[in-house]
Amino acid sequence: MDPQIEKILKLPTKRKVTLLALALVLEGAALFYGLCQPRLNDLGGLQTNIEELQRQIQENQRIANNLPRYKSEYEQLKKDLDSALTELPNQKEIPSLLTSISNLGRSAGLDFLLFRPRPEVPKDFYAEVPVDIAVSGTFYNVADFFVSVANLPRIVNINNVSFSDIKSGGGRTTLKVNCLATTFRFLDKKETKDEKSPK
Repeated sequence: MDPQIEKILKLPTKRKVTLLALALVLEGAALFYGLCQPRLNDLGGLQTNIEELQRQIQENQRIANNLPRYKSEYEQLKKDLDSALTELPNQKEIPSLLTSISNLGRSAGLDFLLFRPRPEVPKDFYAEVPVDIAVSGTFYNVADFFVSVANLPRIVNINNVSFSDIKSGGGRTTLKVNCLATTFRFLDKKETKDEKSPK
């Protein structure tokens, strides 16, 4: 027999029990850290994944529960966009809009002395379309024209208004008005890309 084993067998019982317990503890620790600990780590990772997935499920459930509200908000935003786009004509509608402005002036009793569109000024998603206007008529004719322009379904701003050549005769006072009428048009995607591309 091996002399080491004989030495151990000759030890008192207390020491044998202690050595046996120590061997069992070492073997148990080796089994725990070699086999169980990796499995426990995997289990912890899986539990974290389950918690994350449950959180995502709750978030998706919350979104799904609010889907009808989101759809109605989307529809409302779409209507608002369509409404805004009616106020911003596209390229094809600009000539007819300018014709409408000129017809409103004539209907108000004004004589057009100047109606000259300036070059467009591109902005983010729209372009300003300025038009120099000079008209002559009575103050009330001019006021009627400005009110008619304000009532157009399209956005038209009148600014830089100046009065000159005020004349009285025949029981009425006429004047000349210079102003800048600015309307706006929607830029399509191709135009906004062209504006942003480096030249």
